[in-house]
Amino acid sequence: MKKKATLKMKVHVKIGEKVKIISGQEKGKVGLVKKIIKQENKLIIEGINIRIKHVKPTRPEENGEIKRIEFPIHSSNVALYQE
Repeated sequence: MKKKATLKMKVHVKIGEKVKIISGQEKGKVGLVKKIIKQENKLIIEGINIRIKHVKPTRPEENGEIKRIEFPIHSSNVALYQE
């Protein structure tokens, strides 16, 4: 069986830098980079690309909840923001 090759691309931004979204649903917004996922070449940006996730209870005495989570964006959709 062939192994699936994983390319780790060099990302052009660092954690803590301000970036501007240049394409997609959140186009034009500005935020700080919180996390970099090198295997997928994606970034998690503070306050951008927020999705709703429904979490089921794991035990009978717990309650389910609805969480708002920041999902990753591909690094090609962002540019460094300079004021």
